[in-house]
Amino acid sequence: MKWRTATEQNNAGFEVQRRNGAEWSALGFVEGHGTTNAPQEYHFTDAQAAAGKNIYRLKQLDRDGKFVYSNEVEVVVGLSAADYALSQNYPNPFNPVTTFSYAVRQRQHVQISVFNLLGQEVATLVNGQVEPDVLQHVRFNAAQLSSGIYYYSLRTADRHEIRKFILMK
Repeated sequence: MKWRTATEQNNAGFEVQRRNGAEWSALGFVEGHGTTNAPQEYHFTDAQAAAGKNIYRLKQLDRDGKFVYSNEVEVVVGLSAADYALSQNYPNPFNPVTTFSYAVRQRQHVQISVFNLLGQEVATLVNGQVEPDVLQHVRFNAAQLSSGIYYYSLRTADRHEIRKFILMK
């Protein structure tokens, strides 16, 4: 999730919440910038998002304990009509950890690898059978790599997709 504020006054931060039926549960907290007249951008990744419809809201907390809720936002997680889905990593650029998600429509062998600009494989993140219609989250730690542009690829028996990401140390 991404959101932006135009200004902030006394902002302690945001509690990210997801609705499960009638109940809301807190997923995490993103610290605010206190008081500022400059626009601020915030990010949060729900690593436990279920495939299908997910409803989110933010609980913006002030330092004095007061709070307000944002409007609800519906996010559909899952596959399109394609046989697989591969998300862009987040954050991008990153240092040194980033996350991306993928899913396949049928049980099959999946290989996800990372390559440098010379086309050399520098990491294999997934190499095995994957269950269908389950959104998988991959966390990649690039602490051992140099800053630069890299590519990650998802390969199945009949598909190959590549995404670019940037490591900035």
